[in-house]
Amino acid sequence: MRDYEEVTAFLGEWGPFQRLIFFLLSASIIPNGFNGMSVVFLAGTPEHHCRVPDTANLSSAWRNHSIPLLLQDNRQVPHSCRRYRLATIANFSSLGLEPVRDVDLEQLEQESCLDGWEFSQDVYLSTIVTEWNLVCEDDWKTPLTASLFFVGVLIGSFVSGQLSDRFGRKNILFATMAVQTGFSFLQIFSMNWEMFTVLFVIVGMGQISNYVVAFILGTEILGKSIRIIFSTLGVCTFFAVGYMVLPLFAYFIRDWRMLLLALTVPGVLCIPLWWFIPESPRWLISQRRFKEAEDIIQRAAKMNNIVAPAVIFDPAEELNSLKQEKAYILDLFRTWNIAVITIMSLLLWMLTSVGYFGLSLNVPNLHGDAYLNCFLSALIEVPAYIAAWLLLRTLPRRYIIAGVLFWGGGVLLLIQLVPADYYFVSIGLVMLGKFGVTSAFSMLYVFTAELYPTMVRNMAVGITSMASRVGSIIAPYFVYLGAYNRVLPYILMGSLTVLIGIVTLFFPESFGEALPETLEQMQKVKGFRSWRKSRNSIEREENPKVLITAF
Repeated sequence: MRDYEEVTAFLGEWGPFQRLIFFLLSASIIPNGFNGMSVVFLAGTPEHHCRVPDTANLSSAWRNHSIPLLLQDNRQVPHSCRRYRLATIANFSSLGLEPVRDVDLEQLEQESCLDGWEFSQDVYLSTIVTEWNLVCEDDWKTPLTASLFFVGVLIGSFVSGQLSDRFGRKNILFATMAVQTGFSFLQIFSMNWEMFTVLFVIVGMGQISNYVVAFILGTEILGKSIRIIFSTLGVCTFFAVGYMVLPLFAYFIRDWRMLLLALTVPGVLCIPLWWFIPESPRWLISQRRFKEAEDIIQRAAKMNNIVAPAVIFDPAEELNSLKQEKAYILDLFRTWNIAVITIMSLLLWMLTSVGYFGLSLNVPNLHGDAYLNCFLSALIEVPAYIAAWLLLRTLPRRYIIAGVLFWGGGVLLLIQLVPADYYFVSIGLVMLGKFGVTSAFSMLYVFTAELYPTMVRNMAVGITSMASRVGSIIAPYFVYLGAYNRVLPYILMGSLTVLIGIVTLFFPESFGEALPETLEQMQKVKGFRSWRKSRNSIEREENPKVLITAF
């Protein structure tokens, strides 16, 4: 019984075949970057105030004073959702009374925007907010739009792995690309907010499924030494490239329907990849389709200028790496040690996700140019992924993850100390916070996979990554709090990020340790063993100086 890695070792690690697969699969992630964050501009809320109809019998002075003023960030701005009662000020106007001089405006009765709103077109020509008036009493629909997209992402997380196991990695990869691109195109023809959001849920399902299946396909085709680069620098960096493309498209195309149309084009350009990306040989072997798997390896050997053996996969020989013991979700809570690690992992994924998506979605609320801020938010992810890759190669996992979380959360907490006029300092701190949270987020897949034994590893990564989807679903409501207080989202996200950084220090250390193969081996990892040793030492020793703490 041989290992799959051993059978295919003659191909090498980084030949022309592996480089082609690396870059094509990474390129297929680019549409995920802008589809995942497109709601930032599709659902952008421009400045607005109540419409005063032209037919209203008002003098120019009363028309200019028909909207109450509100103190916001130490400056007076027109109220977004209230106006002075039109019948009252029309009566004052007909009597020749002047606002302020003859009438105390603070004593006037107010009413809601009965005639709709006037939206500024300085930043957006049109969004779904301006199209369907998702403001004031209906402003709750804006964060719900983003949350429902991430509900689709959560559903896609459930089904993508099962579908790719049943129908093949390549088939599901391109099917989910088609779902993501096709339903984004259908959104252009949305007649109302309800239709838009239902389609957006389906786009979210396709978006994450495409991402997950591309990730699986890459890790199954590429060798051990390339996988960590693929999962950090490859997939994540190309996601950031797609994210950077979004504000460039949105800057030149400020109508939401035309923007959606433009964003579907890269998805269509991915169609030719079908003829270059092969099926996973591992999956084909698991389906007993040895001839097809051998053909792929033979083509790979030819591309790498390597002579392949006459027979690569013997149907009579069972490959060790493809045998998998049956596992159940309760195995993640079988012992006290595993249960604690699982609960901490769920919290780590969820709260890191809240920070990442909260900072990404809050970009339009920053001072300055929304398009430039979004581009900077995407750009800062590239050095964050590079830093994560370098740190993972050399340093203990729990300390580097806790360190970047402390960094990210700490600078977010500093924002409340920055005066409102120094907005460039606030933007700089937000970007530094995004750097820390993004670095931590990109390390979680590797860290979680190293903590759990083989029989439950895929399940553990799947369950914990679903916790991150829950975090992304609630993240838009952290952004929503910014309407009440500019710094409140940063205080909450910063506090939660620092808190989960502290929790991370209690994880077992996986760096330099052999991957556990059984649940029993997992119980012997460093953090838990040290804690047990501390307790036993207390019972056996009288001298407290010999204690070894989990910290």
